[in-house]
Amino acid sequence: MTDITFKGGKAEGKVSPPPSKSHTHRAIILSALSQGRCKVSSPLFSFDTRATMDAVRSMGATVTEYEYHVMVECEKLHAPDRTIDVLNSGTTMRLMTGISSLFDKDVTLTGDASIQKRPMGPLLESLSRAGVKCTSNDGKAPLTVHGPITGSELCIDGSVSSQFVSSLIMSSPLTGRPMDVRITGNLVSKPYIDITTTMMSRFGVTVTEKENVYHAEPQAYRPVDYRVPADFSSSAFPLVAGGIAGKVTVRGMDMSDPQGDRKIIDVLEKVGCRIEVHDDEITCSNTGILEGAEIDMGDIPDLFPIVAVLLSTAKGKSRLYGAPHLRFKESDRIALTEKMLRTLGADITGTDDGCIINGVERLHGGRIEHNGDHRMMMAASVASLVSDGPISMENDACWNVSYPGFTDQMASIGMVFE
Repeated sequence: MTDITFKGGKAEGKVSPPPSKSHTHRAIILSALSQGRCKVSSPLFSFDTRATMDAVRSMGATVTEYEYHVMVECEKLHAPDRTIDVLNSGTTMRLMTGISSLFDKDVTLTGDASIQKRPMGPLLESLSRAGVKCTSNDGKAPLTVHGPITGSELCIDGSVSSQFVSSLIMSSPLTGRPMDVRITGNLVSKPYIDITTTMMSRFGVTVTEKENVYHAEPQAYRPVDYRVPADFSSSAFPLVAGGIAGKVTVRGMDMSDPQGDRKIIDVLEKVGCRIEVHDDEITCSNTGILEGAEIDMGDIPDLFPIVAVLLSTAKGKSRLYGAPHLRFKESDRIALTEKMLRTLGADITGTDDGCIINGVERLHGGRIEHNGDHRMMMAASVASLVSDGPISMENDACWNVSYPGFTDQMASIGMVFE
């Protein structure tokens, strides 16, 4: 496979980041559970979200793709007629495991080599304690679940992944009995759970929360039409590009959306970028001086690689902390971010829950390994804007996982690549 090489350039102009991947996954699943006909407008069409579409198709839903929307129709979901292959989508694996536990039949889920390294133990243990028969490869995929849930409480360690919690909350109103989802440990990425419960309410299901216990009475999802908002996780890449090398505006954003990654705006302001918000447009400008900062990444782990790039040339010392679960993403993102930025000349040291960065004046370029991790690849490309030499990497188009059209959009604001 050939390389793609980023040669810096400038960052000036306007882009429209893609729709939210997190919202698209949930909208497809909740639509399929609603036993009706739902129109999902402005969805993200990507490898990951299509894995979720394929999963609900295997359970009896009809999912029809159009240019700007998806129609989901289903009378009632049933156990899938085949193994669910989630490809590289950890979200699909985790959310669909909870849904699969509702069926009185074996449901097998698997994925690619990367997925088969990611931990599923806490979710499987929670389901097992509630009467679900679970088998796996030492807590990893391939895995098989055989429901239904027979207990009245699902207890889950929230310190590994919020998707485990979301998986149980989404299935809890369909168990046929009052259900508590009780979270132990330090809950990570709570904004993603807020997205889940907010979207469930749009589909007619009420969940209450008190002292880390989410309670659902037996309820049915109802069909509604849903519009997917733009993705703050994806917007972080062009916004940071503007913050380190120019002035970039992202369009179609909603600052009132519960997405946790809207905190990228606070991070950019904290380190010295200029932020302007007008209606659905957010503009980030370089001010000439970026200052190091201490930033809690616990609720915003997906921003870790690009925030590390942002701070790699900031003045002074920075510390990113609070996100040990980063070691269980598409890759060990702490180790891979450290390796990537060290290769490019940054002074960075990984820690158990983040990293320490001492800002350098400029990076020097080089060839990096992104290991097929879309956020690593995109972060490295943005780093080329503050590098004295080109940055090359394998050209596997992995950005299509979350940001289809990423390279074209970045080229439109002045980034150079070949």
